[in-house]
Amino acid sequence: MVVLSPSLLLLPTLPSFRHEPGSNGSGMLSHNYSNYSTKFHQKTTLCCSVASKPTSPNVLWRRDLLLLALSSSLSTHFPSSGCLAAEDVRMTSLVDEINAYTYSYPVELPSKKFLFKWVESRMPERYSSAAPLSPDARLRIVSERVDIVDNLIISVSIGPPNVQFLKSKDKKTWAAKDVADSVLSDKSALRVTSSQRMSESSVLDAHASEIDGELYWYYEYLVRKSPTKSAQEANLYRHYVASTAEREGYLYSLSASTLSKEWTKMGPLFEQTVASFRLLPPTDNYVPPYKDPWRFW
Repeated sequence: MVVLSPSLLLLPTLPSFRHEPGSNGSGMLSHNYSNYSTKFHQKTTLCCSVASKPTSPNVLWRRDLLLLALSSSLSTHFPSSGCLAAEDVRMTSLVDEINAYTYSYPVELPSKKFLFKWVESRMPERYSSAAPLSPDARLRIVSERVDIVDNLIISVSIGPPNVQFLKSKDKKTWAAKDVADSVLSDKSALRVTSSQRMSESSVLDAHASEIDGELYWYYEYLVRKSPTKSAQEANLYRHYVASTAEREGYLYSLSASTLSKEWTKMGPLFEQTVASFRLLPPTDNYVPPYKDPWRFW
């Protein structure tokens, strides 16, 4: 069961990051990692302190290939001036009772008279029937929404930890960068090795926070590969922020992304979305990932 709850939030003005590709066209990153890490950590800490719990207890891969292909023919409809983080933003909360999590996402900028055009491409579903993100089907998308016109994706995936990076069963010992590497190593539709999948991405920042006794790992990364000949420019790489939490031996991850050239506008809003991600106490509708692994409906 999915419950949507609208709310109107005034988001604080937050500093934005910019990816500056190398002039040699290789897609290398040029940034001050120390400053980058500090700023991203401050942002997620601020968001978590404001909303550490969902607003109400009652309160999807037409993947990058489709969106990048469309980006060459569709113009972006974001407001052309000002930082979105400084605007009053209407948010809606989603609660997935099947997988017991919640998050909030932007739906409107009232002062700009701007509406996001979200489509629920994958309705929340149980892990056993969800779409796999890699040939080994470890990591699977359990829900996803896209805004094709503005080239936005918000998705939730579930999968077991990759023991190559998370060797200990004690999650309190896990480093945030290792959690990010674990998730990203399984996030590829190509039949390649984990290390090859990781080479497609560049992690810009990773840190952890404990909220209401639960550990959440936050990370920001760029996907450097381009699936279409018409999207080879560095500014068309996708920019992601993500949050991951562990429950019953599985990693629950929410990621939000857009083209890197739009990050200055969308980044602050997506950081709010990622910071709002919470695991919820299971209800009678909850289906743990390990239940009925053979079932695909």
